[in-house]
Order: sequence, then C-alpha cells, then structure tokens
Amino acid sequence: MNLKMILYTLGNLLKVTAALLLPPIIVSLVYKEFNYILCFAIPLVESLLLGWFLSFKKPKNTTIFAAEGFVIVGLSWILISLFGAMPFMISKTIPNFVDAFFETVSGFTTTGSTVVADVETTFLNAHGVLFWRSFTHWIGGMGVLVFILAFMPNVGETFYIMKAESPGPQVGKLVSKVRLTARILYFIYIGLTILEIIVLVLGRMPFFDSIVLSFGTAGTGGFGIKNDSIAGYNDFCQIVIGAFMMLFGINFNLFYLIIIGKVKQALKSEELAWYLSIITIAVAAITINLSLTTAEAFGTILKNSFFTVSAFITTTGYSNSAFENWPQFSQTILFLLMFVGACAGSTGGGIKVSRIAILVKSSKREIKNLIHPNAISSVRFEGQKVEDSVVRSIKNFFVLYMFLFVGCLLVVSLDKYDFVTNITAVASAINNIGPGLGNIIGSTGNYGGFNIASKLVLIFAMFVGRLEIYPIIIMFNRKAWLNK
Repeated sequence: MNLKMILYTLGNLLKVTAALLLPPIIVSLVYKEFNYILCFAIPLVESLLLGWFLSFKKPKNTTIFAAEGFVIVGLSWILISLFGAMPFMISKTIPNFVDAFFETVSGFTTTGSTVVADVETTFLNAHGVLFWRSFTHWIGGMGVLVFILAFMPNVGETFYIMKAESPGPQVGKLVSKVRLTARILYFIYIGLTILEIIVLVLGRMPFFDSIVLSFGTAGTGGFGIKNDSIAGYNDFCQIVIGAFMMLFGINFNLFYLIIIGKVKQALKSEELAWYLSIITIAVAAITINLSLTTAEAFGTILKNSFFTVSAFITTTGYSNSAFENWPQFSQTILFLLMFVGACAGSTGGGIKVSRIAILVKSSKREIKNLIHPNAISSVRFEGQKVEDSVVRSIKNFFVLYMFLFVGCLLVVSLDKYDFVTNITAVASAINNIGPGLGNIIGSTGNYGGFNIASKLVLIFAMFVGRLEIYPIIIMFNRKAWLNK
C-alpha cells in the first residue's frame, strides 16, 4: 500500500475542498448575509492548511493500483463530508453533529435525504448555507476526485481512482488519456447544468432557485429548497426538471458520441433502450392506475407520473405530488424503480440498468442451458460478448448488495417506525434516492426522527450506494493496508 501517495492525494482533495467553499461565501456576500461567512471561512482555512501539509512534497513513487484507488476514494468521501458538515454546525442551521454529517453525506452522495423538517424556516436568510447544501449534490454527482483528475496537477497513475469513484459495472476511457476523459465528462456535466439553469429562468423560475435546483438535478440529488419540493413551481418548470433528471440518468459516454457526431451510434445503445423502455412502461402503468383511482385531469396525472418515475429511476428524489398516497400498485412500481437506478456512467444511483439487463440475460442463458445442456451460448450486451468474469462480477456485486441491504434493514428495524418506512428508508439510502414511502419519509417527509444508530447505518448505506460497495469495504479491510 502506497501510504505516502494516499496522503498526498488526500491533501490535494482538501485543497480542492477549500476552493469549493468559496462559492457559498460569494453567495453570502451577494445577499449581504455577512454573519454566515465565518461558517465557511473556518473549514476553508482548516482544509487548506491540512491539505497543504499533506501534499507539500510529492512522493517519488506515484504509483496507484486498485487497492490504493479504492482506499483513496473511500477516505476522500468521508473526509470531504466531515469538512462539509462544518458550515451547518457553525451556522447552527443543523447544530447536531450526527444530523449535520447525515445531511452532508446525503448531499455529497446525491441521496437527498434530509433531517430538516422545515427547510424554508431553517434556511431563512441563509442563502449561502442553502446554496452549499445543494452545491454538495453537484460536487458529488460527477465526483470530486474526477475533478482532481481533470484539473489538478498530475497525481500519478489515476485510472484506478476514476474506476473506483465512477458508477457502473465498467469504466473505460473516452480517449487515450484518463485526464482528458475526466475533463470531457466534466465539460459535458457543466454544459448540461448551465443549459438547465437557462431553461428554468426562461420558465420564470427565480434565478437562485434555478441554480440550486439544477445542482440537485445534475447530481441526481434532490434537496428541495421549498417544503413542498418542486410542487409549488409551474408546470413548465416541473416538466423541464423531469426531462433533465432523465437526461442526467443517461450514460455520459453517449453525450460524448453525440458531440463528436456519432449520433447513430449513441442511439443504438442497448442500455439506453432498456432505460427508456423501463421509464415508458412505468409511466404508462402508473398513469393508467391513477386514472382509474383518482379524479385528477389526465394531463396532470401524466405529468406527475412522468416526473415521479424520472425522479425515482434516476434516484434524484424530487417530488411534485404526494406519491405516498398513490395506490399500492403505483407505489410498488416506485419501490422497484429504486433498485433499478439509472444508466452506468451517469450521475444516478441504484443497481444500474446495465447490471439489471446483464443479470436478466444471464438468467435466460442459464434456463437455456438447462433445456439444452450441450448448447454453447454467451451473454451479449451492447452488441458485444460479455465475458464470464464480468457476469460473475455483477452477480457477486448483487449478492453483496443484497447482503448489505438486509443487514442495514435489520438494524434500522430496531427503530420505532413501521416496516414500510424502514425498508424504503434503507432502499432510499443505499440507492441514493432521498425520499421513501409512507408519511414519515414520503414526498415532504424527513429523517430527523430516526435515532442515532439508524442515522449512522443510513449514512453507511449512502456511502456504500454512491461508491458501489467496494471502496468502503476495502477501506476497512486490514489485508488491503498490509498489501505491499
């Protein structure tokens, strides 16, 4: 284990963290909320000094292998969350450490679960803090370490860091250099975010609201700045946010193909076809179910169905209606969408569409082999043969994912809430969605009532979900540290 290189990279991370604390200071200055500047200045100085100390001298050996990559990613996300929680505690908007840490982890992991019962009152005249709360979504969406790879001086062999932080079963390079790939991804990310801000402003959404809600959409996070989340905005803005949630759930590699003119190749993506098909079927099923059980206008039902399906499958978690009061059939579809998640290579969470597709195809192959034992067949995805090692890796991921899900659920079940609340709370945390089902953690609910043990377990689940299990598991594995 290259400990010096791990510390050096963490130092670079802390310097980036210091830089990221500047925008909320600027927002506080713009709104003349000078009493909130110190709550960002203190962690800024502390992270800058510690970062400078850790990265003062670059190690001679800059090699980073898989183990170092996983450990760096795991430690980085915990470290940035600890410093990111300080503005909430210093400003006293969320004075309790566990609650502040929960809110920050929920932000960086793009989960969107909140412990705040009344957002509008808690962050009244605290635009800088409210900006920081949503900005954590945008930072975590693409990954702060991807930012380091894209724009910071060379920190050594970086592919394993990017692989450990990027969501999905496989990580590849768009171009020959990892650093250039990271830059391309970030430029696409920034471009789509700016585009959404512009469209929302044109839809008469206040400028500040359009920025912070676009941060939540881009990172598929979902922190609302109103108590009713998105319900209070006009239909145009709701549809725009719903559409952009769906866009940010698409593999960013496809956007790159479109930019370089390979539109047909992008549209032939099998994962995209699965993703859009699942959305279409879910929207249609919920729309029919609601049309038969409610008296709302069909246009409203269709809009709410599309928005909510988009919010759940992309794991963004915004809400424009009280979906916890929908019929059980519709709620069951939403529960299943929690686990499906968005595409690999997107900012969305969940198991990922590509894994689901490969698992389904693998199961079909097993059934075929039982009927025809001598037949030679393979799993094909995106027009290519999926190696058996990849299929095994996905199956192992799924088993470990379910094991952790059940373990977290057992602990949270010791809390005071009912089964629906507990199981959807854990599902929401490990899939980085935000809201759950039921009145406690539904469309306008919050997690403030859970006890400390449950909140810590949900924090663990959020980290596991965003980093896709292995960085957190390996970080606590003694053998990984002893490996030389």
